Amino acid sequence: MKRVFSSFDRIAVFHARNLLETEGIRVTVRNEMLSSAMGELPPAECQAEVWVTDDAEAARAERVLREGSAPAGGAPWTCACGEALEGQFLQCWRCGGSRGA
Repeated sequence: MKRVFSSFDRIAVFHARNLLETEGIRVTVRNEMLSSAMGELPPAECQAEVWVTDDAEAARAERVLREGSAPAGGAPWTCACGEALEGQFLQCWRCGGSRGA
């Protein structure tokens, strides 16, 4: 396992987790509750962290986090289930299918 992201902001950590899971990268979140121990523990040790389960996926995970999600306003697309979606959506609301799958 390799750490690919850390932050004191739990929302940012879980957003990173969601971006990676959307790309099919298996991850785990560690230290999500340690912020309450800050002061007793060094602050740098209290950040919530996102770790990839497979070290071979680390470089791809870091690239996904750098690039973020697709820019809003992309070309409209149609999911395999037939649902028409606007370009800013990466996932189908009806069936959960991913854009380009």
